[in-house]
Amino acid sequence: MKNVLVILLAAGAITFFSCNKDNNSDDVTLNIRLTDGPGDYQQVNVDIQEIRIKTANDTAQWITLATNAGVYNLLDFQNGVDTLLATGVMSTDTLKEVRFILGDNNSVMVDSVLYDMDTPSAQESGLKVKVNKHLNLDINTLVLDFDAEQSVLQTGNGGYKLKPVIKVK
Repeated sequence: MKNVLVILLAAGAITFFSCNKDNNSDDVTLNIRLTDGPGDYQQVNVDIQEIRIKTANDTAQWITLATNAGVYNLLDFQNGVDTLLATGVMSTDTLKEVRFILGDNNSVMVDSVLYDMDTPSAQESGLKVKVNKHLNLDINTLVLDFDAEQSVLQTGNGGYKLKPVIKVK
């Protein structure tokens, strides 16, 4: 009788823990953060609307992360300061690319004058960053250094264009 009770308790415990086991044990949390190096501008405002990722196993689809959309002054994120741009849960895999989809409110301030910045194709196809990082079974953080100093170009007609230089840290 004692053996039957032990077997029933063991079976019950196995059933309980099996039912409580997360079926997505291979899922990871991915956080994408933004930082910047020093620059000579007073402001470099980038209107980030959406962050998408592509993994090695997902060759045809971009995955949209929960994005903290808004206009970010890149110069606010210097000297070790960063901000969380997007987060999402996905299966363990190799992260191949990150895509920034930008809005229309991109600008640069030079000599206290705010200029609109042209961002060719950034509103449609987005800015792609090649990554090639394997995601582990814990929280993964990817810090992207959006280099404002190298990313802003003055055009011949006195306007400004955003040609992003983004490094993975």
